Amino acid sequence: MVENMEKKGVFYPLAEVLSHRFVDLKTKLRLAGIEKTPVEFMERVIGNTIWISLTLIILVGLIMYFVTQTDLLWLILIGIVIIFAVFNYLLIYPDASLMKRKRELDYEIVFAGRHILIALKSGMPLFDTFVGTSTGYGEVSKELKKVVDKIVVGVPSTQAIREVAQQTPSKYFSRVMQQIANSLASGADVADSLEAVLDQISKEQMILLKEYSQKLTPMVMFYMLFGIIVPSIGVVLAVALMSVLTGETQFSSIVLLPVFLLIVLLQFLFLGVIESSRPKYLI
Repeated sequence: MVENMEKKGVFYPLAEVLSHRFVDLKTKLRLAGIEKTPVEFMERVIGNTIWISLTLIILVGLIMYFVTQTDLLWLILIGIVIIFAVFNYLLIYPDASLMKRKRELDYEIVFAGRHILIALKSGMPLFDTFVGTSTGYGEVSKELKKVVDKIVVGVPSTQAIREVAQQTPSKYFSRVMQQIANSLASGADVADSLEAVLDQISKEQMILLKEYSQKLTPMVMFYMLFGIIVPSIGVVLAVALMSVLTGETQFSSIVLLPVFLLIVLLQFLFLGVIESSRPKYLI
């Protein structure tokens, strides 16, 4: 009881209230491999939000004071927006970690599965194959190491495999492990059932790669259009329009700086979408 009281920080009461508003946070933390309770994670998010927001608000306030002489009311409104933006950005961390972990599991699962398959067909016991693949296959090896550790402490093989399969975000890894567990429980040949599910996963990954190659051309077209052509022509047209209406041929830095930042943001958004949508598999 004393130990639990010592772990409670300054923001614990607020974190406890906010954590109940995000009902799926516990599941996301578990699937992402983050060994924190929802309250502990929310407490860290609140603390980081305060420090990051204060730093950004001070920087923005100094820029606004020396460059634009903006009213204090605008700074308060911008500060509120910054706080909400930083808080929601930090809440994305479990989703980002979950997706990263899923990609790493999907990347190695076929090769690790084939390693297990070859070992089983050569007559090696299933436990020994798990021990052999518990290194060298990245995130998949870490999950198989959990299975090995559970079996060593006395958990039945089928139960250990199912428990690990339920705690991973990868449907491919979960499918492979569930197939192995089902084969063990029913007494069927593990190698034959594993070979069938690996062939099916390989075909699905090949289909996803082909779909990505078909989507890549329109994505590049949109990137060229909205990331390069439209901003360039837009600035030129805006300069020409301003020169006609006001007689000025140059924009002030106050106008050009937000335009430049917007163009940079669009560039990163397009590149991020292209990169995140690209499947990464070893098949």
